Amino acid sequence: MNSQKSAAQVIPLEPAVEGPFYIAATQAAGRPLRTLKYGDTFAVFDSRGDIAAASGGSAGLFHMDTRYLSRLEVLVNGTPPLLLGSNLRDDNSALSVDLTNPDLLANDRILLEKDSVHILRTTFLWRETAYQRLRVRNYGDRAIDLQLSILFANDFADLFEIRGSHRERRGAANAKLHDDDEVVLSYHGLDAKLRRTTLTFDPPPQRLTVDSAAYDLRLDPGETKPIFVAVSCDPSSRARPFLRGLIAARRELRQSAHHCTAVETSNNRFNEMLCRSAADLAMLMTDTPQGRYPYAGIPWFSTTFGRDGLITALQMLWWSPDVARGVLRRLAAFQAKKTDPYADAEPGKILHEMRGGEMATLREVPFGLYYGSVDSTPLFVLLAGLYAERTGDLETIAELWPNIEAALGWIAGPGDPDGDGFVEYRRATEQGLANQGWKDSHDAIFHADGRLAEGEIALAEVQGYVYAAKHVAARCARRLGRESLARKLDQEAQKLAERFETAFWCPELETYALALDGEKNPCRVRASNAGQALFTGIASADRAARVAAGLLQPHFFSGWGIRTVATSEARYNPMSYHNGSIWPHDNALIALGLARYGQKRAIATLFEGLFNAGTYMDLRRLPELFCGFQRHLGHGPTLYPVACTPQAWASATPFTLLEASLGLQFDPFNGEIRLCNPALPPFVDEVILRNLQLGASHVDLRVRRHGDTVSLDTPRITGDIRVSIVFSS
Repeated sequence: MNSQKSAAQVIPLEPAVEGPFYIAATQAAGRPLRTLKYGDTFAVFDSRGDIAAASGGSAGLFHMDTRYLSRLEVLVNGTPPLLLGSNLRDDNSALSVDLTNPDLLANDRILLEKDSVHILRTTFLWRETAYQRLRVRNYGDRAIDLQLSILFANDFADLFEIRGSHRERRGAANAKLHDDDEVVLSYHGLDAKLRRTTLTFDPPPQRLTVDSAAYDLRLDPGETKPIFVAVSCDPSSRARPFLRGLIAARRELRQSAHHCTAVETSNNRFNEMLCRSAADLAMLMTDTPQGRYPYAGIPWFSTTFGRDGLITALQMLWWSPDVARGVLRRLAAFQAKKTDPYADAEPGKILHEMRGGEMATLREVPFGLYYGSVDSTPLFVLLAGLYAERTGDLETIAELWPNIEAALGWIAGPGDPDGDGFVEYRRATEQGLANQGWKDSHDAIFHADGRLAEGEIALAEVQGYVYAAKHVAARCARRLGRESLARKLDQEAQKLAERFETAFWCPELETYALALDGEKNPCRVRASNAGQALFTGIASADRAARVAAGLLQPHFFSGWGIRTVATSEARYNPMSYHNGSIWPHDNALIALGLARYGQKRAIATLFEGLFNAGTYMDLRRLPELFCGFQRHLGHGPTLYPVACTPQAWASATPFTLLEASLGLQFDPFNGEIRLCNPALPPFVDEVILRNLQLGASHVDLRVRRHGDTVSLDTPRITGDIRVSIVFSS
């Protein structure tokens, strides 16, 4: 790789202007991608197990937002092998690829017929290292000679370069051979940091260069020969034996899911979806100094994101509540202490995004520690309160109380710059994100005529987050003996709800406005944001019913799910990122809102649509988003080309839909689990929840559907716990 500056010539760079939020899609879709992750390391392969970043896209081995390997390809006698099949283990611990040789010719004569040699390619990640085993077996009836080559390279590209950011200058790259079995690729960045990729081959190849390894293999009939490759992203780490590392990686994945509630249903396809979702969440879960944290998604968001981690933990709260504790502690540790316009930071504000790459270090992008999120702060308070009410862990809440009060201080102060009682955003500099809610693409917030909203923007769902956050914080305050603060927060929440109804309700649309712009003019747009207002409970009961009814009409509900924007709106585009696509997590939060207002039939419709969509998805895996085209008989949903998959809050969605259907409620202070107006969707006759925990007690629940009603059985109860069904009008 060419370089213009060496590590010794560190040049301070002026902050680059960040354009509108956008993930470039410049290449046609190729072979299906397969992803693996461990900690801060992830890899994106094609279905043959190759890494071929030169063809574009997100392929590579990545560590801390930097690509540590951009090419890893296997050839047989200089020819790509044929793909037989590619399988990701159910627990995401390893990728297995079955390959065979094509017809190998010389002077129009067949030297080796196709399908004579089987190559089993097994890959896994463990502790900053990618391990790969090539097991080559001769299934022919005679001895054969063949050459197996492994081609490799790297560009040490920053993730933001791969996403489309242009860099005027880069550091210096080097490649060296170490002995006969090791190659070291290195990069001295402009940030004065040395990044190094070490490739180790076992056994040593017959020929090794800085970009290839070649093996001359002679295989007798039935003979098998293994070749091992280890690719390390950390200069201090040493590769372990392949099988020892694989066993350790699988054991750690099992341990991460040990305390979770197990879910089984009468529908095998839904069971497959639940198993894939649970495995994806376990893979995305990352051990941090503050506890486990669900990284947002692969490939673009495999790092700490505030909003994503908070919502994912909220979705997982009923079946894996310990995740919330890790999320809260990590975000508390990085809560903003001072004002920094470049990072959109203000005292008390909760982190939006954390990055560890060269461009973030040099502030070529503002996302090293970036706080440009209007909703992370109220969501932090909301999750803290809901965690307390799910677990009874007031000790953790007391530990976090200074952070909760600081977050509430931001909500009441810098978060409401004009003092009108609504939380608003406006980026502090041109480098920041223009839109700072969950719909953060540059064109996501607009008026009925398509004009983009300007000024300090108040989003509908964010007011709901604040409303719910203040109520749960009030309940926590009472339990901590802070009665006066509790009364104040409850009063503020009630006043906010009244102001919200007045300012946001659009009677001609029978829904809430998407947002208020800087002039307090409502964005009279039918958008899914109003559905999230139901999730938080800020909506009045009669208006919530009208919002719910509208969300299930054809202009919103595609048959697969609720679109982010209705088809009637000016900027509707089913292929857009935020203006007409379908986001599973958005639908999941809406489902919780429908449950809050007793809309169980609507939940069943929504649940069935997303389930049916998932049956068409690769690996039964719901992606970050998919296109909002109307469902047609005999056709599956249309995919969005650069969606993250897996993605944390999408992976949690099947569990959230189940929570909404069952109406699960927890009272750890009185030792009770309640099912409020429980129902099951038409495609599920029975659900079994095993090891559902409440404090030190746990229970197994079996719920059976009988037409429109359900029955409840508790096959096993350990400890002091009560389970009840509550029906309300």
